[in-house]
Amino acid sequence: MLEGWRHATVEEICQRVSVGIVIKPSQYYVENGEGIRAFRSANIGENKVVDRDWVYLSNAGHEANKKSALREGDVLVVRSGAPGTACVVPKDFAGSNCIDVVFARPDRSQVLPEYLASYTNSDVGKQHVLGNKGGLALQHFNVGAYKEMLVLLPPLPEQRKIAVILRTWDEALEKLTALRAAKELAYRALARKFFEPCHPSFHGRPNTWQEFELGDIFIERTQAGENGERLLSVTMNGGVIDRDDVGRKDTSTEDKSRYKLVLPGDIAYNTMRMWQGVSGLSTMRGIVSPAYTVVTPRELHIVGRYAAHLFKSRRMVFDFERYSQGLTSDTWNLKFPAFSKIKLWLPPTDEQEKQANLLDAMLSEQDVLRRQIEALTRQKRGLMQKLLTGEWRVSP
Repeated sequence: MLEGWRHATVEEICQRVSVGIVIKPSQYYVENGEGIRAFRSANIGENKVVDRDWVYLSNAGHEANKKSALREGDVLVVRSGAPGTACVVPKDFAGSNCIDVVFARPDRSQVLPEYLASYTNSDVGKQHVLGNKGGLALQHFNVGAYKEMLVLLPPLPEQRKIAVILRTWDEALEKLTALRAAKELAYRALARKFFEPCHPSFHGRPNTWQEFELGDIFIERTQAGENGERLLSVTMNGGVIDRDDVGRKDTSTEDKSRYKLVLPGDIAYNTMRMWQGVSGLSTMRGIVSPAYTVVTPRELHIVGRYAAHLFKSRRMVFDFERYSQGLTSDTWNLKFPAFSKIKLWLPPTDEQEKQANLLDAMLSEQDVLRRQIEALTRQKRGLMQKLLTGEWRVSP
């Protein structure tokens, strides 16, 4: 054991460890902003409050559940969904209540709230929580498991210094995340401006635009690939990617004789999920499952990069849903014959090129920020491991 450090359970270093309202909390709900704010799992991020999607309790409901009324410095811990995610209740949120989350009231003569939350969020804390969760499918753990969690405690001055260091990293991540969110909003606003005139119901578009059916500007590629071809997949946000990059076990059949060829410039979409916008422009040669449809843009009328953005727009996804066939959403599908009947208006291809260039650049900015956030998150987790185990010591 490191000099001055000791082990203690959460129960030993907290004045109280309990759980928020679990029995029919909705009976106490009132209109937004009219009562007492209540934390749920969705309002708890790693070392931060997620300030949206609140529910509110009536004053009477809050009074009936005053045992779960929160104070500044209480530590909140998610029980279901992302178990073990923890944050500290800031001053502005003192007096709130909580629903189906664990809350701990640290004994500040032993542990600082910020240190306890960081330790809970660390790999060591997560391993304890996941090892004690009680509902595998729900990823749910109980308050007893948290009480038993062993915490490695340095002296209070060192806890304070560690908390300050980790907070600096959290602030950097928050700024990058906010910047990325702003970039995403700007992209969506510009895409909406570009693509609203494509819909047949729009009035006032320039005379240079022309109306088409998708069957006029796309050809279905039905050519089969070969077994040795690279296996591709189509994802909601990543578009067409190498199947090995998905991160899931390969469940495809060994015989790929029915798999479809995809060439650079083709657009592949999930036939069963096109109504959700699952499509992408391929930059690679490969093959995809027969569950996908592959189309090739006729460059005389439509630019492939423009089409890839267009197919993610709200109005087009609405039409993809409208033209999908099947009795329920589980069976909806958009095969090429139905796809080909969808109508839209298009600007000249030189204008499409300009718009696609701008939208591509905006997505590239978002991707750079995404990679920066991922790198900073990895670095922070490594730093947490070293600081919270005493491998790296800090001077108070």
